[in-house]
Amino acid sequence: MLAVRPPSSPATMNRRAFLTAGSLAFSGISLPRLLKADSGASEKSCIVIFQHGGASQLDTFDPKPEAVADIRGSFKAIPTAIPGVRFTELLPRSARAAGKFAVIRSMHSDEAIHERARQYVFSGTKPRNEVLQPSFGSTIAKEWGPRRGLPPFVSIPRSDMAAEAGFLGPTYDPFVSGDPNAEGYAVKDLTLPSGISLDEARSRTELLGALDRRFRSVTESTLVDSMDEFQQKAFDLISSPAAKEAFDISAEPDRLRDAYGRTTVGQGALLGRRLVEAGVRLATVFHDGYDTHVRNEPTHRRIVPEFDRAFCALLDDLEQRGLLDTTLVLVVGDFGRTPKVNFSGGRDHWPGAFSVVLAGAGIQGGVVIGSTDKHAAHPVERPVRIEDLGATVYQALGIEYRKNYHANGRPIAINKEGQPVRELWS
Repeated sequence: MLAVRPPSSPATMNRRAFLTAGSLAFSGISLPRLLKADSGASEKSCIVIFQHGGASQLDTFDPKPEAVADIRGSFKAIPTAIPGVRFTELLPRSARAAGKFAVIRSMHSDEAIHERARQYVFSGTKPRNEVLQPSFGSTIAKEWGPRRGLPPFVSIPRSDMAAEAGFLGPTYDPFVSGDPNAEGYAVKDLTLPSGISLDEARSRTELLGALDRRFRSVTESTLVDSMDEFQQKAFDLISSPAAKEAFDISAEPDRLRDAYGRTTVGQGALLGRRLVEAGVRLATVFHDGYDTHVRNEPTHRRIVPEFDRAFCALLDDLEQRGLLDTTLVLVVGDFGRTPKVNFSGGRDHWPGAFSVVLAGAGIQGGVVIGSTDKHAAHPVERPVRIEDLGATVYQALGIEYRKNYHANGRPIAINKEGQPVRELWS
């Protein structure tokens, strides 16, 4: 059963309906709500490449060339820049660049259902039925707020409930970018409706303020009380040249866009770099297609090279711009895939063991942590839990992961049980 946000009263729902339909639709502005003031708390940033569905560990970073055919698959294992370490042939760029990042091969989980597994991975906390833990991006948005007038948390090209704010509320949900690989890409929430000028939008916002004050005289609400401020911040963002510039991926030279790959993950990673350079705290890039219950090898043969190109271009680009020291790059998925190929040529859900990649923000490159058995089914050395990954992410970004929030009348730790993977820094 999925965790859900606490139920709202009918009065609250009516206010939300009014504010959504009246405030945003009336003004012609549909930006994500409720942006906080720039706190300037940290210069650290994070880009997450999420392999949606769960990549096969055997067909990426943990091949087992000595295993039998229906476990090892048909992809060859190739040497990397790390002596004695091999990846599959689908990752030639990553193999050459292995000195720039760390691989944890011994990740494991006990969640095999996509939705719960993603909640677990995105928060570093095991899912509970009574409350939805906020994702990394939402926690960072709460702790640090926006920087340089940009949203603190952006999801590319779409969002996922598991990567949202949970009990923190919609204030800290991500800004959704849309697909930067789409022809004529433009962020709809940074563009006023056709025929609406900034002056007209400002007038509508002022009228909306008068309506909100009238509504407030009938019913009291914290959300309503703060709406004037948030509406102004939304308007400021829509009229901000800096925000428009940050999302304008067409400003990048064709050579660089080609280096990332003209794919959603390639252009998404490039947009992520533009955004963190401009001031976004965390950008999540969703790379779809890894849920390979059928046709595992043809699918991985298509999408893993897309990832390989985008990931290595991102590391190079961040390094050349002097951003890698302050930007954590995390590559993770729902879980791994079954060691044995099924009768449909697919690999099914397998939380028993999978690989995660980290780079930047002080992470030591050229490191492989942990190992799995001869079938990549279970860790045999240095098992790493999802809670530990969560604590590692927060540690790298300078967030106090033991800090408590409050939900449902009780304290809830940002990350209660995890321990950072210290070998990543030693």
